[in-house]
Amino acid sequence: MLDRTQILGEIDRLVSSHTLHGSESLCKLLRYLARHALDQPGVSLKEYQIATEVFGRQDNFDPHVDSAVRVQAGRLRSKLAEYYASEGAEDPIVVELPKGMYVLSFHPKTAGNGRAARLVAGEAPVDAAPAAQVVASRRWLVVAGTLAILLLAALVTIGGMVASRRSANSQGDGGHETVPLAFEIFWRGFVTGPDEPWVIFSNAAFVGHPDSGLRYYNKKRDANAVIFDHYTGVGEVLAVHNLDTIFATLHQKLRVKRGSLFSLDDAKNNDLIFIGSPSENLTLLEIPSTKSFVFRELASGPRKGNVEIVNTQPESGEATEFLATASNQPLTEDYAIVALTPGLNPTHYQLILAGTTTFGTQAAVEYVTRENSLDELLSRLSVRQASELKPFEALLHVKVARGVPVGVELVALRKGG
Repeated sequence: MLDRTQILGEIDRLVSSHTLHGSESLCKLLRYLARHALDQPGVSLKEYQIATEVFGRQDNFDPHVDSAVRVQAGRLRSKLAEYYASEGAEDPIVVELPKGMYVLSFHPKTAGNGRAARLVAGEAPVDAAPAAQVVASRRWLVVAGTLAILLLAALVTIGGMVASRRSANSQGDGGHETVPLAFEIFWRGFVTGPDEPWVIFSNAAFVGHPDSGLRYYNKKRDANAVIFDHYTGVGEVLAVHNLDTIFATLHQKLRVKRGSLFSLDDAKNNDLIFIGSPSENLTLLEIPSTKSFVFRELASGPRKGNVEIVNTQPESGEATEFLATASNQPLTEDYAIVALTPGLNPTHYQLILAGTTTFGTQAAVEYVTRENSLDELLSRLSVRQASELKPFEALLHVKVARGVPVGVELVALRKGG
């Protein structure tokens, strides 16, 4: 019989696996179900309990309206099958989530008496069969297990080939098993329009030449200089990649354009996603932008020329200014904005994802393209379905290590921005 330590060890292997890498909500659900199965064997869970205790849904959660638990359970079930058909094929224990219930089962690949003993946590093993039956059962299980693994591997391979990243066809029950609910809710407005949204990334104005050196354009001293605007930050590059990946998952294409080539006609007729602050994505200076959290360049003092975020209407306990690490020191923290605002055309929206540095911008995009952080944002906004998502402005604190955003905290939020 499996003991608690063995089962928890297998759960740790699953959580750290490549199959579940990046699926933090699924890992959270897996750990929760495992603890419940071990602490309360044989007791099934209700959707309401999982929704409120795992996914942060409110007390008025209605499983008939919100399918989050069913969707996530289906995704976890698929991931477990994928794991044991690939990197977990040699694991000594198999963890399963049977259909129609929210309780995990655990069973060893081979038990000491030569049979595969299926154990739901807390159940006692069945009495041993006669020796001849055991041998026959073993042979049958080996054959059946091998065929099952081969079949699962084949299905995974075929699924990968069929589900081309640009395919408009859904898998399973309309694609709900593969697309996290948070993505469907947050990005619905940008994937259901008649045209693909524009992604407008910043590319700052420089003077000089790459061979001899470049510096930021200064309006006062460089009025007659030729502007060089062919560069953008590493954060913007990774941001475009993240957005392209998420939109491919949602079966929608993107149109990408650098800020210096963007026109107001584009702003009037399309849904827009801006990457980068107004200090480098200059188009944002020409259209309605954020109101509660705004970017401003310091005009004097020791940090002159640095960009900060100003909290125009601070609430109790909030700071009024937010600055990244000084430019003469290794960057360890930054601040960024995630804001959904009305477009010039009221039938369209614009999403602003911008930090005071390129790393803050990268973190802002990662925040809305990762399931766990998007779940947090939607929960803070009290949004449970796409129709409830309204304009907002969010301020993020970003921790940076060696040029990589390693932590993001939502520090302030304004609804109706």
